[in-house]
Amino acid sequence: MLKEERQKFILDQVHLHHRVLLVDLSESLNVSIDTVRRDVKELAKDRKLKKVHGGATSFGFMNFRKEEGNVYLQSKKIAIAEKTVSLLSEGQVIIMSGGTTNMEVAKMIPKKLPLTVFTPSLHVAMELLEHPEVEVIFLGGKLLHDAKFAVGGTVVNSLSQLRVDLCILGTGYLDAEYGLTEFDWEVIQVKQAMIRAAKKTVILSVSDKLHSVQKYKTCDMSAVHTLVTELDPSDQLLDAFRPFNLTLI
Repeated sequence: MLKEERQKFILDQVHLHHRVLLVDLSESLNVSIDTVRRDVKELAKDRKLKKVHGGATSFGFMNFRKEEGNVYLQSKKIAIAEKTVSLLSEGQVIIMSGGTTNMEVAKMIPKKLPLTVFTPSLHVAMELLEHPEVEVIFLGGKLLHDAKFAVGGTVVNSLSQLRVDLCILGTGYLDAEYGLTEFDWEVIQVKQAMIRAAKKTVILSVSDKLHSVQKYKTCDMSAVHTLVTELDPSDQLLDAFRPFNLTLI
């Protein structure tokens, strides 16, 4: 594979998952970690991504400034947000995770819809403050520098005291057999607590993330009540998820 092809693959993975590990890129590309590290350094020098310890992140992962308008696969995420907002109703108490798709949901919530929203995402909390009828409760803890997402025992303990109507989770990696997976163990602890704290769990995923797997499991598909993608529910890409007792939207 040519260097240009490798670097395009790396950028696509960074934009899709927001953060990637060098070891995963090395395995996917079937090249050495040193080769991937050189590619990442070049891309970072050109300001196409940010190099971090053991991997890389997208700039969009760290900054959600409205004027940028450069969210990867934004049209798909807007379609998902439109479907997700249709699940909301007056007076609900919900939990929302972070990520660019959940940010689109937060932006799209009707201004006059009264909701109570718990979130460990600083970005989502700040966006929800634009909605005067939404009571925003930030689940504070140790903030991850890149994701602006709170993790740790304080967050997990707070979630253990809740029993909300809906948990809306963004995805890192999603597969019918292996479920929802991530590579950040601390984030997984929070997401698992979010699922336990809700009567129903809604997973949001662009189709590009379907059938992808990471090292640590957040939950099996049996824990999911609704899967929202930009696809038509009858699309064959969703066939693997049909045996589960969940709603496809």
